Amino acid sequence: MHEQQNSVIDKTDVGTGDKRKKPSSAYRKIRRKFAKTRLRVPLNWLRHRGLKSTDVFFAGYPKSGTTWSRFVLFELLTGKPAGFRQTNTLMPTIIDLHSKTLRLLPGGGRLISTHEDYQKEYRKAIYITRDPRDVVLSEYAFYTVLDYYHGTLDRFIDSFLFTKNCSVYGYGPWQRHVFTWLDSPIAGTENLMVLRFEDLRRNPASGFAQMVKFLGAEVDMDKIIRAVENNTVQKMREKEDKEPVRASIRGRVVRHGAVRGWLSQLTPDQVHRIEKHAGEAMARMGYPLLSEMNQEAANVG
Repeated sequence: MHEQQNSVIDKTDVGTGDKRKKPSSAYRKIRRKFAKTRLRVPLNWLRHRGLKSTDVFFAGYPKSGTTWSRFVLFELLTGKPAGFRQTNTLMPTIIDLHSKTLRLLPGGGRLISTHEDYQKEYRKAIYITRDPRDVVLSEYAFYTVLDYYHGTLDRFIDSFLFTKNCSVYGYGPWQRHVFTWLDSPIAGTENLMVLRFEDLRRNPASGFAQMVKFLGAEVDMDKIIRAVENNTVQKMREKEDKEPVRASIRGRVVRHGAVRGWLSQLTPDQVHRIEKHAGEAMARMGYPLLSEMNQEAANVG
């Protein structure tokens, strides 16, 4: 593990589309500021209007593999190739105009993506988690590229762990987010499916087959394998080149999807701080502490 803090911003192979925008407009910066104030409450209420009992939510803390997962699910549910423009339009997030979302699920239900804590409107959901030590690195790189954050990684880690309305989007600490879902009224019932990003990366065909079954759709394994192959990191980077989004101007939306990338990028002190304050949530999701990993390695050796 590095003793010195390294840059985690990926500025290689930026998109080459014709229509280029600034990484962040003044409007978007103002909207992010509002998201960290009390105005977030009525704004959230507005975003959750018009939801149906048949809707299913694909939830996860930001930078937990939700973009990749949505692309694969889009192909499985629509039979169409997934791209940034089409996926974001026809299978949008809760902050977008979800009234246009395709009704692809039994009973005319929609699959709507959300980064929010558990809300009472979420009657059925898939919740995906990712090791917070990787999440914080991915968030820091992404928000820095978008010009939403200008501080150091050290300061960002503090916001990630302690700030009630986290530094950029207002979602709050990772561990609180996890607890709201694991302790929600639908937790432990057939209406909540919990997955780890790391397990999905290890065996994507099996993971997406479970999701499709949970959603009540019927898709054969050959189609699942093809959808996964169509959305590898390299394929998604090619899609980003064709349809660059705001983060593509100075970096990438699609980074590496790394598992345990934090081992080479966080200092021991940074790891300790994350584990100290997020350790209980990590344990509930099966993420071992660094000391446990070292002990296991010593036993094997």
